[in-house]
Amino acid sequence: MRAAVLLEPGRIEMQERQVPRPAPGDVLIRVHAVGVCGSDAHYFRAGRIGEFVVEAPLILGHEAGGMIVAVGDGVSEERVGQRVSIEPQRPDPNSAESRRGHYNLCPHMRFFATPPVDGALCEYVTIGAAFAHPVPAAMSDEAAALCEPLSVGIAAIRKAAVGGGARVLVAGAGPIGVMVVQVASAYGATEIVVSDPDRHRREMACRFGATGTIDPGTDDLPASVDAFVDASGAPSAVAAGIAAVRPAGRVVLVGSGAPTMSLPVQRIQNRELILTGVFRYADTWPAAIALVASGRVDLDAMVTARYSLERTAEALESDRQPGNLKSIVEVAQQ
Repeated sequence: MRAAVLLEPGRIEMQERQVPRPAPGDVLIRVHAVGVCGSDAHYFRAGRIGEFVVEAPLILGHEAGGMIVAVGDGVSEERVGQRVSIEPQRPDPNSAESRRGHYNLCPHMRFFATPPVDGALCEYVTIGAAFAHPVPAAMSDEAAALCEPLSVGIAAIRKAAVGGGARVLVAGAGPIGVMVVQVASAYGATEIVVSDPDRHRREMACRFGATGTIDPGTDDLPASVDAFVDASGAPSAVAAGIAAVRPAGRVVLVGSGAPTMSLPVQRIQNRELILTGVFRYADTWPAAIALVASGRVDLDAMVTARYSLERTAEALESDRQPGNLKSIVEVAQQ
């Protein structure tokens, strides 16, 4: 099979790899589409993200959809031919975290495109059968792939406890911020304000459900919001967002930025704010697929650029292009 392999920072090489065989309990998936994530671009440019370091050739890509073409022992042959969205996780089902239902926090997790585990920028991948989620016929391959970042948005809004009539502030209007906006709207929020210094991204956020936008360099943030979701990772945005939350409100940190930052601890204490982080997701795919199938979330409209597998390096640089929101690598067509 063809595979786009990261050999060193800034260098992708097309290679021929063996098609993997599905182990017992696994399915083999022919990959149709892969979304480009900011983490992929970071690995491409820097060769590492925090403690995760690329020390050997690595296939990037963890936002993927495709079709099951073979199954391992213990998996029904009826699954062959199903179009699926891939939840790119292999937790240890016996870890304490998995048994608690927090399998995303499993210390033994093997996650696509996180060194040393290969990802989906290739023609075939395997995954546990339960992590290959069937999608309806009307859902595009691209939307199937983008159920992964949508799941991050769902995890964030669940943590934020957003419900009908909620007022929400979101920092960052990149792909995850826009996912958060769409999910907040679908969950019933009636005021969704997005803060981002880029005018084009603010305009994009409005097209996907933001009721208002703010330039953090010149505008004041709203006061007494029910929840603040940071999708920027910027310490200044986090501090400002916390100041905007009502007493007993919620602060959810999604953006990956500085490893440490100063927080207004006394304000958090005195207002009894609930502050938490989001690390990937657990049990979000059924909701993601339902939101897309119902039309409450539009993933297809988020795609602003498409590349072939051979143009993976260009795709990994596309986040720097003005107006680009989400790029897709088209590995194969239906």
